[in-house]
Amino acid sequence: MLLQLKDVNVAYGPAKVLHDISFQLLAGEQVFMVGRNGAGKTTLLKTIAGFLTPFKGSILYEGKEITGLPPEKISSLGIRYIFQDKRVFTKLTVKENIEIAAYPTREKLSDAIERIVSLYPKLKGFLKMKAGSLSGGQRQILLIGRALIGDPRILLIDEPTEGLAAGIISDIFQLLCAMKGKTSMLIVEQNIPVVTRLADRICIMKEGYLFKELHERSEMASTEMLEKYL
Repeated sequence: MLLQLKDVNVAYGPAKVLHDISFQLLAGEQVFMVGRNGAGKTTLLKTIAGFLTPFKGSILYEGKEITGLPPEKISSLGIRYIFQDKRVFTKLTVKENIEIAAYPTREKLSDAIERIVSLYPKLKGFLKMKAGSLSGGQRQILLIGRALIGDPRILLIDEPTEGLAAGIISDIFQLLCAMKGKTSMLIVEQNIPVVTRLADRICIMKEGYLFKELHERSEMASTEMLEKYL
């Protein structure tokens, strides 16, 4: 398996937030995490990415322990975290944003741009624009594209469609479709139609616990059941 969490527990000070989380992510899987605000979804992503350290449990990547490694080391190993806030370098052009992401990976800028444009051709028309002039959805696509530079094995994406208009959600949906099977993804998402149409597996979180996993297509397609936990 590509990623494995074993009995992971995380706290903010005295407040325990994640309780005995055990989870596996296989190569090429697109797994969605759903649950109400405060269920621990973002905390889980930040823990895998190295921004938080479990006080108990372990995280294995390709069979090797990565628990407690700093975020920059985990990123260099091939696990990229895309924050919820859609933050880009607003005063730089889209091309310069891509260049900054490409530099530490030593991937050629032309190759990095081609990688992203091949998945989302509309980006080609944005390259000379200031990133600050992009819409929230366009920034999200830029962030996903930047995260793909260097060919990571796992993307951790936090709320990619939150607050976006229907048209740009459709674009993000198509981008995630294009990536399906190529890059493993663990995605926190509240948009049930997106989740039910894309997920290989759905994990429901509740009050810091991994409450239920859905594997069967009939279960994952049940919007009524999922909406109970949102």
